[in-house]
Amino acid sequence: MLKCNITHLMIDNEIKSVFELMKITGLSRETVNKLFKIKDIETIKFESIMRVCNSLHCKLSDLIEYIPDDIDN
Repeated sequence: MLKCNITHLMIDNEIKSVFELMKITGLSRETVNKLFKIKDIETIKFESIMRVCNSLHCKLSDLIEYIPDDIDN
């Protein structure tokens, strides 16, 4: 499972809206919504994720976390 910390990073960077994030990163609403809704994150281009990280001055691991599913053997 992937977990996205976009809202925490926006708060840390005093970004108040999705529109403001779109303006800062140059990304489409569709791409930004994928991050917010944690839906189809794996389909976001790596270039777009790097733009978010550069704009929010964070590392990839700050933005997106991988949480392994519990697997019972």
